[in-house]
Formats: sequence, structure tokens, C-alpha cells
Amino acid sequence: MTGEILSLVMFAVACGVLILGFPVAFSLAGTGLAFALIGNLLGTFDMPLLGSLPSRYFGVMTNKLYVAIPLFIFMGVMLERARIAEKLLTTMGMLFGTMRGGLGISVVIVGMLLAASSGIVGATVVTMGLLSLPAMQKAGYDPKLSTGVICASGTLGQIIPPSIVLVLLGEFVQNSYAEAQRAIGNWAPEPISVMDLFAGAFIPGMILVGMYIGWIIIKSIIDPDSAPALVEGKRPEGLWGDVFGALLPPALLIVAVLGSILTGIATPTESAAFGAIGATILAAAYRRLDMAVLRHVVRQTVQVSAMVFVILLGASVFSLVFLGLGGNHVVERLLHNLPGGAFSAMLVVMLVMFFMGFFLDFIEIVVVVVPIVAPVLLKMDIDPVWLGIMIAINLQTSFLTPPFGFALFYLRGVAPPSIRTMDIYRGIVPFVVIQMLGLCLVAAFPWLATWLPSVLF
Repeated sequence: MTGEILSLVMFAVACGVLILGFPVAFSLAGTGLAFALIGNLLGTFDMPLLGSLPSRYFGVMTNKLYVAIPLFIFMGVMLERARIAEKLLTTMGMLFGTMRGGLGISVVIVGMLLAASSGIVGATVVTMGLLSLPAMQKAGYDPKLSTGVICASGTLGQIIPPSIVLVLLGEFVQNSYAEAQRAIGNWAPEPISVMDLFAGAFIPGMILVGMYIGWIIIKSIIDPDSAPALVEGKRPEGLWGDVFGALLPPALLIVAVLGSILTGIATPTESAAFGAIGATILAAAYRRLDMAVLRHVVRQTVQVSAMVFVILLGASVFSLVFLGLGGNHVVERLLHNLPGGAFSAMLVVMLVMFFMGFFLDFIEIVVVVVPIVAPVLLKMDIDPVWLGIMIAINLQTSFLTPPFGFALFYLRGVAPPSIRTMDIYRGIVPFVVIQMLGLCLVAAFPWLATWLPSVLF
């Protein structure tokens, strides 16, 4: 019992240290080691358990799936430096420019494509804020609507594949599912992979995009002054050629990367390598590739990838100590004893993750919380793909919710002084409602997440 209490205290201390802003990897590893020593002094933790850390680290560093992370990051940063998003936004804005709300619709579409190319929320929100916010201000858009559209579109990188969130979730859900099946006596379960999550996220992601666009259209009808037309009269001549030239190359790259994954032609790692090479070729075709750009892209890729992997290694220490203290038994008893069974357990986990999303980044939540709660939930006969998609949409929603949503802070950092923080908070409310509706739809109709993987694989 002492060890189980220590495990809960350790979890609370780790969350508190992270909220205070200490480096994530060192916070997780340091908290784990400190409580390992305390547990050893109290006779509730066996220090020889830490001897399994080298094999855990070796497993992380030799996992072929994780190679996809730096490759997808390279692809996204290269496309960003090639200014493909800027060209897309300009041409799409002109295409929809004659209709009210057209520029807002363009921002959602470009945000969707940018999300599918990078999968990094912070980078997408900042890029869209720098590119589209000045254009929307110049066009006379309501600041609340423009900031809400940008924040919501930027977080699509959480759910639209290929997403770093889904890559990490796929690995942890796969391990948790195998553990849960072994616990109930099934030693040969159906394999779950990141490809299943990519396929499962596609329909919910497109539903969210459709609802975003639907709200912009409704808003432009209810309040025409909030979303005026960008241009009056006819579209410029030759516009379709410009749109075709701006949209086709990145669209072909994204379709090739996702299509090869969803059709089973290539693994996520192989597709990520193809995407990285394709993005480099596109940058060269747009005459944006030189040694300065290449150095920037490589440096950004190394920095973000190193952050992800150091967090994974720190989380290995934390999870090992948590399990060694018996924390998994506490969580299992807590969720099993809730009235309402699997529904209540799922609801509690979703609420905990939602509130943690106010203070912690998605990587921290995935590597700390998912290995603890997912095996327990999956023993309750919950579909692993559906669980992964629910977690992804839930985290995306928490990143948008005032007053602590990460996406709001990202946009605040690049927005001009004329945009008030309250404008950002008020503007995001309708999109948070849309997110909640999307989450409820996937919760009520699990086939939205499970149908496509069952057909493809």
C-alpha cells in the first residue's frame, strides 16, 4: 500500500514540476529516480529494476517506426521554408475571394494541407498566423473569427495524418493492446499499428474540416461584415492555372505519402523518407533550396527530434518506477470500480487528459499517461483504434480551449498588438464547440474511426 501511495504522489509531483516549466525529460527522469530512492528506503521498490533501463533505451533507439519522426519533421520544415503555404494561401484566397468567408475557407484548406505535411501544431499555428492573419485583417475580417480560424486550422496537425501524435500514439497503443490481451489470456492478438491510426483518423479529421468550413459559411451569412469578400467582381484571368500550379505539387506529395501508407504499399517510415525527399525536390523546383535553407531545415529537424527522443528516454525512467511502485494496480482498481463500467472509465480518462492538455504538451501526455491508462481501458474490450483517435481529438480540443490552450499562446506570440487576447479567446469558442461535437460523434459512432482501417487492412 505504501508503494501505491508513493506512485500517486510521484505522478502528482511530476505534473507539478512540469507545470512549473522545468525541462520535460529531466523532470520525468529526475522525479522517477527520486521516488525510486524513497521507495527503496521504505522497502517498496527494488533498485535492480532500474537495470532494465539500458534494454528499454536500446528498444527506443532501434525502433524503426520512430525513424519516421525526424523524417516527417524534415518534410514539414522543408515545405515551410519553400514557402509553399504562402503561395497556396494567396492563390486559394483569390479562388474563393469573390464569396463572403472565402479567405477563411482558404485558411482552413491550407491549414489542412499544412497539417498533413508537417503534423506539428506549434509550427502550423505560427506559420498560419504569420501568413494569413495580416491578410485577414487587411480584408476586414472580424479579429475574433480570423484568430479562431487560424488556431483551429493549426491544430489539425494533431488528427490529420501523418501526425507525430499518431506516430507516438500508435506505438504506445500497440504495446498497451498487446499487454492487455496477454493479461486476459490471448497470446496471439490481432496486431495494431500506426497505419491503423492513420486510417482511423482520416474520416474524423475530414469531418472536423467540413464543420470548420460550415461554421465560416454560417457566420458569413449571419454577420456578413465579419467575413467580407476579398475581391469584388470576377476572378482574375488565368487564376485556375495559378491554383493548379500551387496546389498540385504539394497535393501530389501528400497523396503519395498518405496513399502509400493507407494502401499498404509502404510503411510509415518508408513513406516519411519519400516525403522528405519529395519536399526537398519541391523546394528545389520552387528555387528555394540553398545551403542556408538546408542548414536551417536540418538544424530544426535535429532540435525537434532530439526533444522528442530525450522525452521518450526520460519517460522510460518514470514509467518503470511507477510500475515498480505498483501504480498500475491503483489505476486499474480505480477505473474498474467506477460505476458505469467502461463508459465511466473512458469518460474519466478523457477528462483527465483534457485538463492535462492545458499545461502539458501532447508528447508529455502521450508518454506519461497513455502507458498507464491504456492497458486498463483495453482490458474492458475497448477498440484500440477508437481509443487512439478519441485521445488525439481530445488533446486537440484541450489545446484550443481557453484560457490555457497551447494554440492560443502560439498565436498570441505572433499576433500584432491590435489583436487582443480576449479576441483570441472569444473567437475560438465556436471551434471548441465544434471540437466537442466532433468528439461526441466519434464517441457515439465508433465506426467513424474503425471502418476505414477494417476495410484497408
